Amino acid sequence: MPAQQTPLRQLQALYSALVTADGLPSVRGRAYHGSSLSARFMTKWKAIRFMKLSATFCFVTAWLGCLAFVSSAENAQPTPQYNVLLIISDDLTATALSCYGSQACQTPNIDRIAARGTRFTRAYCQGTYCGPSRASFLSGYYPHATGVLGYISPRKAIGDRETWPQHFKNAGYYTARVSKIFHMGVPGGIERGDDGADDPISWTERFNSQGPEWKAPGVGETLEGNPDGKKGVVGGNTFVVVEADGDDLVHSDGKTAAKACELIAAHKDERFFLGVGFVRPHVPFVSPKPYFKPFLPFNKNMLPEKVPGDWDDIPKAGINYKTSKNMKMDVRRQKKAVGGYFSAVSFMDAQVGKVLAALEQAGLQDKTIIIFTSDHGYHLGEHDFWAKVSLHEESARVPLLISVPGKTPAVCHSFAELLDLFPTISSLCGLEVPTRLQGKNLSPVFDDPTYEVRDAAFSVNGRGFLLRGDKWAYIQYAENASKGIELFDMTSDPKQYTNLAGRVEFQPVVAKFKQKLAAKLKVIRASDLAGD
Repeated sequence: MPAQQTPLRQLQALYSALVTADGLPSVRGRAYHGSSLSARFMTKWKAIRFMKLSATFCFVTAWLGCLAFVSSAENAQPTPQYNVLLIISDDLTATALSCYGSQACQTPNIDRIAARGTRFTRAYCQGTYCGPSRASFLSGYYPHATGVLGYISPRKAIGDRETWPQHFKNAGYYTARVSKIFHMGVPGGIERGDDGADDPISWTERFNSQGPEWKAPGVGETLEGNPDGKKGVVGGNTFVVVEADGDDLVHSDGKTAAKACELIAAHKDERFFLGVGFVRPHVPFVSPKPYFKPFLPFNKNMLPEKVPGDWDDIPKAGINYKTSKNMKMDVRRQKKAVGGYFSAVSFMDAQVGKVLAALEQAGLQDKTIIIFTSDHGYHLGEHDFWAKVSLHEESARVPLLISVPGKTPAVCHSFAELLDLFPTISSLCGLEVPTRLQGKNLSPVFDDPTYEVRDAAFSVNGRGFLLRGDKWAYIQYAENASKGIELFDMTSDPKQYTNLAGRVEFQPVVAKFKQKLAAKLKVIRASDLAGD
């Protein structure tokens, strides 16, 4: 049997027939050869034939164009409408994850995301503490565009513009958050179970995960500001370790994982954007006792190298707000802080594993983009700094793992910013990418991990600015640099021990970065928010 012709082939055949035969007797036929047809008749005959042929040609050409368009549309592959699972840990340094090279702390469940996705080695937050960082990547603007440098929602600054989850909600997705996605006070907000600085309009539903935090029954110690050991366990943003009684569900993150699993099962048959916010390893370092076992006794935990005179070349504004000195933590307490932190990371990792298992059980692992990250990094004694806020590498760099179905696992060394998540995930899900967004689309790296998205990353902490380039890390305190400058050669000095900003031979480099920073801030402030 001959192969069946497609409608397009059939129409093409019809077109060929029509342009070679117009249904009139041929004036070239033998019957008319040498006949007495007058020139006038021949002229009229030819005119009629030309008009019919022209009309036929126009009609068929138009239909060919329409059919070709339809055929092309039918053959085009639509962009998959993936689910989105956004998992955010709080105060997590990449150096505490085994997929980023940690030998001390093993994170097998987070490693599973890295094994099936793309691991970004040079991803940076835009604010080195919770409030501005979350407001930034959820709104799509840098902190100095919105003016949000505190612990508030970006809603007032952005007006009726969509946040990242709201963009998906308005596109028909079920959107939900469990626990901390926008800023939420820890431990206070977790103890109360309140909404924090949430943005209600972004979500179809939202759930809080109340927990006992530092009040959890167990063995606890306050490490900060307690040199004589007389202070009991206290609340607030304080270095406290509690080896807690009870199981995972006693605590906020255990409840968050359980609710996330429930929502995945309930909404497996519709498109969803699910934000899962784990509060550990944010202080207090509270975890069920079994998670402490690998880190006991605490004195076996290693501390970073301590360099004599390390602060001598750091401007006063560059000394972090929490240090071994002002926290009055001796080496014993510092090692216990590291052990408590790693225990909290292990606890959080176990909860990630439960959520991944629920996704697989629902049969959605190949229909869901998974993002794992943190709102900023964390110091664990480097330079005798602790916690966040600093603009040094440990505080500004974040873990970032993105798993996209069908894409080959990879490691990407391009600079990336958390601000890039909004446009990237929108693009991958086939949604419009608003042109107002200040982040960049990372999508090309999932096909080519060597693709360079940007040549530098930008971050702030309310006192200063970081421009992190391939070779240089430039930190400037105050817009006029009146509070000092730090310049580090990240090739020869990746741990940032030697500040080169004051050396004569590096003044051209400093001058260049001053100009780049001024230009960057000018562009940031020229956003569409400027007229509001």
